[in-house]
Amino acid sequence: MYPSVPSFFLKYLLCAKPSVRYQGCFVFKPNFKKRRTSVPIDEYFNKGKNESEDSKLRFETYQLLWQQMKSETERLQEELNKNLFDSLIEFLQKSYSGFQKNSRDWGYQIKLREIPTAALVLGVNVTDHDLTFRSLREALQNNVTPYVVSLQARECPDMKHFLQKLVSQLMDCCIDVESKEEENVQITQKITHCSMDSLSSWYMNVTQKTDSKKPGKKRTSSSQWQSPPVVLILKDMESFTTKVLQDFIIISSQHLHEFPLILIFGIATSPIIIHRLLPHAISSLLCIELFQSLSCKEHLTTVLDKLLLTTQFPFKLSEKVLQILINIFLYHDFSIQNFIKGLQLSLLEHFCSQSLSVLCCNLPEAKRRISFLSDNQCENVRRLPSFRRYVEKQAAEKQVALLTSERFLKEETQSLLENLHVYHTNYFLVLRCFHHFTSSLPKCPLGRQIRELYCTCLEKNIWESEEYASALQLLRMLAKDELTTILQKCLDVFRASEKQLGNTAKRIEEFLAQFQSLDAQAKEEEDTSGSQSKGLQKTDLYHLQKALLEMKELRRTSKKPTKFEVLREKVVNFIDTLVREHLLPPDTQPLHEALYCSAAHSIRERLNAAPRMALHTALNNPYYYLKNEALKSEEGCIPSVAPDICIAYKLHLECSRLINLVDWSEAFATVVTAAEQMDANSMTSEERDEMIHARFIRAVSELELLGFIKPTKQKTDHVARLTWGGC
Repeated sequence: MYPSVPSFFLKYLLCAKPSVRYQGCFVFKPNFKKRRTSVPIDEYFNKGKNESEDSKLRFETYQLLWQQMKSETERLQEELNKNLFDSLIEFLQKSYSGFQKNSRDWGYQIKLREIPTAALVLGVNVTDHDLTFRSLREALQNNVTPYVVSLQARECPDMKHFLQKLVSQLMDCCIDVESKEEENVQITQKITHCSMDSLSSWYMNVTQKTDSKKPGKKRTSSSQWQSPPVVLILKDMESFTTKVLQDFIIISSQHLHEFPLILIFGIATSPIIIHRLLPHAISSLLCIELFQSLSCKEHLTTVLDKLLLTTQFPFKLSEKVLQILINIFLYHDFSIQNFIKGLQLSLLEHFCSQSLSVLCCNLPEAKRRISFLSDNQCENVRRLPSFRRYVEKQAAEKQVALLTSERFLKEETQSLLENLHVYHTNYFLVLRCFHHFTSSLPKCPLGRQIRELYCTCLEKNIWESEEYASALQLLRMLAKDELTTILQKCLDVFRASEKQLGNTAKRIEEFLAQFQSLDAQAKEEEDTSGSQSKGLQKTDLYHLQKALLEMKELRRTSKKPTKFEVLREKVVNFIDTLVREHLLPPDTQPLHEALYCSAAHSIRERLNAAPRMALHTALNNPYYYLKNEALKSEEGCIPSVAPDICIAYKLHLECSRLINLVDWSEAFATVVTAAEQMDANSMTSEERDEMIHARFIRAVSELELLGFIKPTKQKTDHVARLTWGGC
């Protein structure tokens, strides 16, 4: 197909010379024989002249660590989808058993005419749906039926294409591989004459051939069924044309006894969209059951818990980098896959930019690598800001040893790195325990999700914030049953950990035992007060109110706290001590730069891209991207050797709302010919004018494609400018 020519170019070309008007356009294919030599990936870890001697080791460490994190995310995805897939498979198996029964019950015969339909609500994170449907298709093919078809709305604009896609995918789902080769000859005929009758006859032939197999041949669990159903997955049900859905449902319901079909609707918004797209006469032909996937926010919490809030992986994110990834997730796409890609980018950026990221591995391997550090790497350790602060706090003799002795430096680095790993173990235990206390407080001053509490702890000393003070005040008003429930959860956290935090678990057990003893004492007091109340004489309402007021005044003047209040205050003080001791920000720990990615600016530039600003920079200052010294120019000047689109763009910035094409063309020719004065004798003036005309037309066409200008009917041979403010 030829590209369309804008209308204002037609007017401009009509005014041009005939030789320009009838010029042809020829395409020259590139020569693929000359290929650039590929650069090893680990070479990209060297920054210019500052080549690192351990770039290959850092790259290998990155690959190993990312493979471990990737396998963990895949395993986590399978666990999260397991309950959803199991319920779906159970529904499909029940529907299949319904196809096999032969009942004369009138109600059952009516239900047999309905197409079993699973409405799968996946949420608005559309970018994650492909991975979910891919896993669902594999699970269905292994457990229910080999005939699983997935369609998208963009592939099915009408009924003809819908059936063609259905038939073509069903041809690839044959059980018998030998018969598949025989049927390949008839595929073209079946696709051209596709209908539900042809589908039904094809299904009968395939299932009969499957049933006539030898019993000794191995089969999958799904192929053991007689006449397995056909499962059709509509990935984006909201995007399908209403007429296509209605026609297909009507036709399929009439052939349901010959062509057992089960539908799965992928829904991103709400199940009510089914009744909006399908009238009652059509939706009554469906036997719909609703299935809800896990919320994307809960999925994010689980991913953070398994990848970052753990000591399994040494790599960690700083507060700013983590906040960037979470903000992109919450305010842009809700996509878990994009969040994981951002995490991978952060990991790659950390290993590429930080020379000491070679120590970002398990502790035994890191200690071994420290013992083999070179002199340059030891100097890199000394240059770390956290290590310099650590050295300043030491005695004078130890400072001299750390700055002069390589052996002493390596021993101290091993000790500091081991302390950093211990810090992470205690940090995450106390963080989970403290989250149990704060997540159920009114108005949640420190956040309801653990990621909010984690970001606050990464940023600063949390006990210095006003939210922390208000949280402690609310904790001092908790009831006894709430406090014991939270303490039991904290005890489970410490018991589940291999390395308990000192005597913390024992202290919590003691608190729980004291609360239980308070309950026993309270029961005894109730029994004694009940026996004393039996001996009291009857009194009237006036004397009763007077006695109660006296008791209230006595309690207010004495202000003696109860045993429960004293014990509750001890629990709150205990938690406060744990937080102040173990939830220190990571930047207070020596050598934290080796494990924490802090390149927030670089991550933001790559993930939060600004295409309009980048486009303006490329057109206004091409040297920024091309790095060609000839393109350097002073501000306000237009280099004559710049690309044509850059010259046209900078000229259009000097114009008003309407741009005269003739004036624009003359200014373009003036700038371009300034660079071609030395080569003026190589071609005639007419040829040079024709070449400049063609280059100008191409440059203006590209600007229109990018959205900077558009044709206008207000004036002849004019275009309208669309952007202002320099971007």
